[in-house]
Amino acid sequence: MKAHETRLRVRYAETDQMGVVYYGNYALYYEVGRAEWLRQFGLSYADLERKGVLMPVTRLKSRFLRPAVYDQLLTIRTALKEMPGRRITFVSEVLDEEGELLSIGEVTLAFLDKKSMEVIEIPSFLKEKIEKGKG
Repeated sequence: MKAHETRLRVRYAETDQMGVVYYGNYALYYEVGRAEWLRQFGLSYADLERKGVLMPVTRLKSRFLRPAVYDQLLTIRTALKEMPGRRITFVSEVLDEEGELLSIGEVTLAFLDKKSMEVIEIPSFLKEKIEKGKG
């Protein structure tokens, strides 16, 4: 499925004593990618929540290939692994300015009904947008 790209510059607060991005911040980078992926359909996490849908993370995998460093402009490429059902899995790649792959992540989220907190199928409005759109 088509990937969505967004850019992000590494801030000083995201680095460790060596000037390298602290590994825990990659989860935040993956989230930025997912949020922007969703925006391409004219939706946000807040929109989903208003419609009664929550999306908690149920699994996170990350592989670090090269370090990202302070003030580096990163590209976060985000795509669906497969068409979602009760869960949605995103694959995220973090690349440097030269297009070198720095990190690969895979994040799985469940769809929950906000009132019952039960797992549900992908909301039809989101499924339709993915099927018709760019995702």
